[in-house]
Amino acid sequence: MPGTVVSWERWIVGTAVRVTYDARAGVRPPRRNIRLDKPGNSSISFYCKEARVPLLTRIRGPRDLDRLSLEELDQLAGEIRTFLVDAVSKTGGHLGPNLGVVELTLALHRVFESPKDKVLWDTGHQSYVHKLLTGRQDFSRLKMKGGLSGYPSQAESEHDVIENSHASTVLGWADGIAKANQILDRDSHVVAVIGDGALTGGMAWEALNNIADGDRPLVIVVNDNERSYAPTIGGLANHLATLRTTDGYERFLARGKDLLERTPVVGKPLYETLHGAKKGLKDFIAPQGMFEDLGLKYVGPIDGHDIEALESALARAKRFGGPVIVHCLTEKGRGYQPALQDEADRFHAVGKIHPDTGLPIATSGADWTSVFGDEMVRLGEERTDIVAITAAMLQPVGLDKFAKAFPDRVYDVGIAEQHGAVSAAGLAHGGVHPVFAVYATFLNRAFDQVLMDVALHKCGVTFVLDRAGVTGTDGASHNGMWDMSILQVVPGLRLAAPRDADQVRAQLREAVAVDDAPTVVRFSKGAVGPAVPAVGRVGGMDVLRESGTDTPDVLLVSVGALAPMCLEIATLLDRQGITTTVVDPRWVKPVDEAMAPLAERHRVVVTVEDNSRVGGVGSAVAQALRDAGVDVPLRDFGIPPRFLDHASRAEVMAEIGLTAPDIARQVTGLVSRLDGRYGSAAAESVEPARD
Repeated sequence: MPGTVVSWERWIVGTAVRVTYDARAGVRPPRRNIRLDKPGNSSISFYCKEARVPLLTRIRGPRDLDRLSLEELDQLAGEIRTFLVDAVSKTGGHLGPNLGVVELTLALHRVFESPKDKVLWDTGHQSYVHKLLTGRQDFSRLKMKGGLSGYPSQAESEHDVIENSHASTVLGWADGIAKANQILDRDSHVVAVIGDGALTGGMAWEALNNIADGDRPLVIVVNDNERSYAPTIGGLANHLATLRTTDGYERFLARGKDLLERTPVVGKPLYETLHGAKKGLKDFIAPQGMFEDLGLKYVGPIDGHDIEALESALARAKRFGGPVIVHCLTEKGRGYQPALQDEADRFHAVGKIHPDTGLPIATSGADWTSVFGDEMVRLGEERTDIVAITAAMLQPVGLDKFAKAFPDRVYDVGIAEQHGAVSAAGLAHGGVHPVFAVYATFLNRAFDQVLMDVALHKCGVTFVLDRAGVTGTDGASHNGMWDMSILQVVPGLRLAAPRDADQVRAQLREAVAVDDAPTVVRFSKGAVGPAVPAVGRVGGMDVLRESGTDTPDVLLVSVGALAPMCLEIATLLDRQGITTTVVDPRWVKPVDEAMAPLAERHRVVVTVEDNSRVGGVGSAVAQALRDAGVDVPLRDFGIPPRFLDHASRAEVMAEIGLTAPDIARQVTGLVSRLDGRYGSAAAESVEPARD
């Protein structure tokens, strides 16, 4: 590009200069003739090395990797890590897992031909490098509205398949896709990347059992970094650890074959005898027999940061033509010292951080999770029968302090929510009170166990649901928007929705006091706001605002963390001349017996919940009113029955109309219709409340 002008700084102190050089297109000599033009028309000429163009900027798709040398691939791996640290530090996201799969992802996309070959991720939080290599390099709005999802997304790219981000499902997906390829006679491969943490889930082993019963081409890559969030635990983790520290059997057998086949007379028969005893010998030298007992070929362990070794192993697996496990050893947080020094979870997921130090850019106040965690420690000190259960998420659900104080009273079951729930039933039957802390969306996986093992047997188990309601940036699969619907059908179960930190503490204590039924305490993600005081009590319900009249218009039923919003709604309605009583049921299941008599004193009942409208608290209240013969109009506000795209919590709530002005406007219209004032002027005049 002749006459290119490049800005230049710091070369000549105290002067502003520009660098001008000539370059012929397509020619990249190692040095350029540079002329520095200074004020006063004087100039300096000298030779300077040309700045290296980042390789990452040239990658627009997986096939762009094919022409790179090993040296260039190593350079690209370094550039990707630099990009990830810089980009994710600005937006937050899953940093540690992606730093660990850079070379593995490069090798996968060089050996396989995505999207013809399907590359599947379990879980999808480790797909950032995959996104970069498939044409998605704008991470400026990662996990934000209109930006890239933090997980694979079919809407983003034809290279993406699984979006659900719930662990241990990938092998079932891979099995189904491989079967479809066989039926439709497609010449394509399926590659399933599963972390050692996800491999602790029972679904993964159900799928392995089915995958082994066939000869379909399917490559299972075990990304073994010894962690899911925290270090992976359990018998499988110990088995993988043994494999990590053992020399490969294949090399041993190859050396033995070479030696014995050169031994006269007895050599070949002896080798065949040894080969016939392959399983026993193999278990002695490298105990990967567990996989081969299932009928799965095993390759590894492989250095997950050696691109050449990875490509060789993956190519062999691809040629095999049947199910193969490739065991790769990776390092979570690789290349970023702050992550490597974080023993808790190697920067599994971070907020906005300083890229040089890894320290948070800003600190927030107490969050819901920490309030629960601190209260658990206090309960543990008071009651020796309280134990805690986590499904591979000790720190994210706030049980790390309890584990430190009472290490013998914490059980990490791995990514196995079903087992966790059943084990909790057994613990309760044995005379202790288990508290199973889990993300609300992940309790979906254990519904049958909650119903048939815990509730049916009247076991005193407390389930604590973190990240309940709209969580926002993690997308559709992480919103905790179904629990208050699916749990409504469980006989005997009691469900609490605390509105603030004080209520988390109080209702957790109330929950663990129940020893003849399951209890649930659910709360939101993020910072917990100031206390919302009650001004009275009706039955077991807290009154947050009195109507100030004997004939109030609206009974506003506020569920959980939406209490401040409901108080704002009441203020907006008051400006329209609509009197409102605001109550917090505290325990939303069963519906408080005082609800129906209280509703009968009002003209309209409105429920507001951070849960699906279908079968949620609003539906339960409506049924309770019908059963009591109370004929009062009810309007329920909640989350519509659809999957929500990633965005901030506030943006999602605004999109679905779950804001104070939106709700006040609709309630105003409803009351106006009851009054016979069918015009829309009153409803349209509702504006947000101001302090």
